[in-house]
Amino acid sequence: MLSVGLTGGIGAGKSEVSRLLVEHGAVLIDADRIAREVVAPGTSGLAAVVDAFGPDVLAGDGSLDRPKLGSIVFADPDKLAVLNSIVHPLVGARSRELEESAAEDAVVVHDVPLLAENGLAPLYDLVIVVDAAPETQLDRLVRLRGMTEEDARARMAAQATREKRREIADVVIDNDVPLEELRQRVDQVWDDLVRRARSA
Repeated sequence: MLSVGLTGGIGAGKSEVSRLLVEHGAVLIDADRIAREVVAPGTSGLAAVVDAFGPDVLAGDGSLDRPKLGSIVFADPDKLAVLNSIVHPLVGARSRELEESAAEDAVVVHDVPLLAENGLAPLYDLVIVVDAAPETQLDRLVRLRGMTEEDARARMAAQATREKRREIADVVIDNDVPLEELRQRVDQVWDDLVRRARSA
């Protein structure tokens, strides 16, 4: 099994790369998806978040109001650290369960937005960083996700710098390119991952 950490700044196009890797046959472990699961209604994770931030972070149906919580934590590094201390151990435990259930020769791709920020690179056999220029990230967040420019810039600023992400990369995938070029690059990376998985 080859354990791959996949990361990139918000708006860099990491989700597109993970989708292409899955098309090739990668087993995807999506930290964002798991992070939603571990704070779903009825979980101990959600109870801990409400204990820390109060009932105002709940939506009317009892689920977590993610935009409301986001507006609180992304403006305050201390509050973001509290949230991370609740969610990250739960995500880590669930990720390990999923990896242990994968086939022996699988390429397991961990989609981890905050891989660089949390010093997680040593946990993986290989780290892939999806990279895009800050102007590209900003444009995608405003145009495609409907964020205000201010909110987009705040989210980008809360993450590791582009340079810090590139420092931990074994492979960099440039996503300032048309989709067809991105697809070709992912094809090349996949061939390399399969070779590594077979020799692991």
